[in-house]
Amino acid sequence: MSFLFKRNPKTAGDLVRILNEQVVKLETTNGSERKKAQDEVSRHLFTIKTIINGEENPLNDASHGSQTETLTQLSQEIYSFDLMYNLILNLRNIEFDSRKIVVLLFNSLLKRKVGNRSPTVDYLLSRHKIVVTLMRGPETPEISLNTGLMLREAIKHEAVAKSVLYDPLFWKYFDYVNTDSFETSTDAFATLNDLLTQHKQLVGSFFSNDQIVSKFISGINKLITNGNYVTKRESTKLLADLIMIKLNYNLMTRYVNDVENLKIIMLILGDRSKNIQLEGFNVFKVFVANPKKEKAVIDILAKNRNKLLQFLGSFNKERNDDLFIAEKDFIIQQIQALPKIIVAEKVVEN
Repeated sequence: MSFLFKRNPKTAGDLVRILNEQVVKLETTNGSERKKAQDEVSRHLFTIKTIINGEENPLNDASHGSQTETLTQLSQEIYSFDLMYNLILNLRNIEFDSRKIVVLLFNSLLKRKVGNRSPTVDYLLSRHKIVVTLMRGPETPEISLNTGLMLREAIKHEAVAKSVLYDPLFWKYFDYVNTDSFETSTDAFATLNDLLTQHKQLVGSFFSNDQIVSKFISGINKLITNGNYVTKRESTKLLADLIMIKLNYNLMTRYVNDVENLKIIMLILGDRSKNIQLEGFNVFKVFVANPKKEKAVIDILAKNRNKLLQFLGSFNKERNDDLFIAEKDFIIQQIQALPKIIVAEKVVEN
């Protein structure tokens, strides 16, 4: 009959304080004590879910106000107790279904506005350790989908996205994408993709740094050449999308002026998958259309002139897309205009 003695919180402050105490026990206890703490964490998280969903207020405080007032009090107490950090830090020790409530709570907090401000964004910026803990999510496969959902919701806010982009841990995402777990790899790529495509001004400034561009090119080329089918296709598509954005001019010029990158993309054109070939073409066309090609790039294109023309002549002939047809015709014309390399015959002396 132990349930008769369970503490039922009367206020938002009580709820957060008691939940926080139980979450901390997940770190410090084992066996039956940890299981008891897990049950209590789940019970109190369910109470929070009820409040968020606007159901009957389960708190015992008869003087509680509206749902909005209760959510405001709840949010303030969560910030005060640093509960969000403790929940994320101990996410792997929380029961499976209750992890979803943690995601619901985190995303609900992010949507809360006070005038033009987002208190939760301010909170995350002042507690960067929360963002870092989310970024490390792929290192723990059983919670990586949960942390990925929270991180992608957070980086919708440009200030948080900036803190992630400029954190050294950002570069680990190229390793996370290459992990053996398909779910973790796919989720990590979704985060990488959102980071590099959602805030164009921010990313354009990010790529204005030559050292960062070099590091990115190295990372994306590894995904393109070493990844599985999905990683190869999506990485090539991401690269194509990025170099077509004017604000990423420094990335585009650095990429298409390097003959080693051209060799990688020409290999992608020869991939067995038509989908990967098409994404490769969307990068290749930028090499060819570049009016200021490096001599080494011209030499490679000219050397492979006949093979490229033969390939492009039959490439996606069935595709009924006016833009694609026009682009392919233009690329063919550009390659046809390349200088022909004449191989000198050896003169045999008598």
